[in-house]
Amino acid sequence: MTLLLGLGIPPHIVRNIVGHSALDVTMNIYAHADMTEKRAALDKLGTLLAVE
Repeated sequence: MTLLLGLGIPPHIVRNIVGHSALDVTMNIYAHADMTEKRAALDKLGTLLAVE
């Protein structure tokens, strides 16, 4: 289901597919950021904080 989230499928749809009653359960189990996502997030933060 992490793959579905990575494809941009809304979390509430993934929750429905796996049958969880609460969205936080789905997100805690399946929403794992990979290194590429982490790097991209930190790059964006670095760009925002960069002083020219």
